[in-house]
Amino acid sequence: MALWGGRFEKGVDAFTQEFGASLEVDKAMAQQDIAGSRAHAKMLAEQGIISEDDQAAIDAGLADISGQIERGEFAWDVNDEDIHMAVEGALTRNIGTPGARLHTGRSRNDQVATDIRLYAKELCQHLIEGNDALRRVLVDVAEKNFDVVMPGYTHLQHAQPVLFSHHMLAYFWMFTRDHTRLVAALDAADANPLGAAALAGTTYPLNRQRTTELLGFSRAIPNSLDAVSDRDYLLDLEYACSVSMMHLSRLCEEIVLWSSTEFGFITLSDSYSTGSSIMPQKKNPDFAELTRGKCGRVYGDLMALLTTMKSLPLAYNKDLQECKEGPMDAAKTLSDCMEIAAGMLETMQVNADVMLAQAKTGFTAATDVADYLAKKGMPFRDAHRVVGELVLYCEKNGKGLEDLTADEFRAASELFDDDIAADLDPEGIARARTTYGGTGHAAVRAQLEEAKAVL
Repeated sequence: MALWGGRFEKGVDAFTQEFGASLEVDKAMAQQDIAGSRAHAKMLAEQGIISEDDQAAIDAGLADISGQIERGEFAWDVNDEDIHMAVEGALTRNIGTPGARLHTGRSRNDQVATDIRLYAKELCQHLIEGNDALRRVLVDVAEKNFDVVMPGYTHLQHAQPVLFSHHMLAYFWMFTRDHTRLVAALDAADANPLGAAALAGTTYPLNRQRTTELLGFSRAIPNSLDAVSDRDYLLDLEYACSVSMMHLSRLCEEIVLWSSTEFGFITLSDSYSTGSSIMPQKKNPDFAELTRGKCGRVYGDLMALLTTMKSLPLAYNKDLQECKEGPMDAAKTLSDCMEIAAGMLETMQVNADVMLAQAKTGFTAATDVADYLAKKGMPFRDAHRVVGELVLYCEKNGKGLEDLTADEFRAASELFDDDIAADLDPEGIARARTTYGGTGHAAVRAQLEEAKAVL
């Protein structure tokens, strides 16, 4: 009979038992469930609600079960509905009456909320560590390839030359914002629902501050209804995962493009590429593509939980059983994808000569040529028109700006002089962007130091 079976005359149908069970998902939270039970029992004994002997027996019994689970020796009972029943049932079978006293002053509602919050904190901490590792790789790649010049893009068209290190650091700051969101999700999860019981609290003189302290929470949740029904912290976690996956997807899209024959900016390591079963020459960026593709499943996890939560009345509803798999999947997916991205970046070959050659094409010097005229006194809008006409002239004559003679420049404007050549060099163009946050060498050096300080 189920631990709640006293009111029922008939047992649960086999299929409904299977349909309503969550044990397979809950197993991931076994250690959190045991930690919550040990803290609850300790508090009960300190409050004089159970005896110290009972608490000692419960604690030893739970420690034994914890070890069995960790070693893979625990005998799971397929008839157990969830992790709470599995652990409590085994405890009672092992130690007898003291085990039956463990649930005093507690409901599965506040118990599961405690388990999930403890597990969410662990997931957040793991993701924060993975985020830190990825950002360190981005800083290392930027530093090792500091002087490499590449074309910067808007609309996927050549725009202006930038430093490759500057491009890498743009992702560093994206993932730094993700770090902030993960820390916020960790803080949101860091609140203790234990002691809220089913929904209204309990008549037992529980000390909720004590279990808060024992379980390492920063605070207790002040409303028992909210304590058992809140899953916002999981939404925070899934949202943080979704945004970070979006950033990874953008990065991987560029890796896919850059490693193509058309770009040739990078060469991926064999360890992060695959071949073709029919085309011997192929070297495919499958892991970048797969990371890009996995973004959708994490978005799905977020939307699933938002939909589950959207119309739930207070307090606990069985719908909330569906709140666990999504965050677990989102966190696992993000963790794996960050590790893959870090490995691809760390091992790829940066083809600096190809990047520089492409930085010289597509009229990337056009803005600097317009700035040249503006600095000579021409209104910028007029300079913009003059250079636009020069670009049109070049396109019609199959030339680049760097191919134009001094006479051809002067035909467009008498303000051009021989020193215009200095404004056509991609490295010089990049170096000239010295404003804070710009792509100039000095500005990127300062940015690198700021990034290191953030780490």
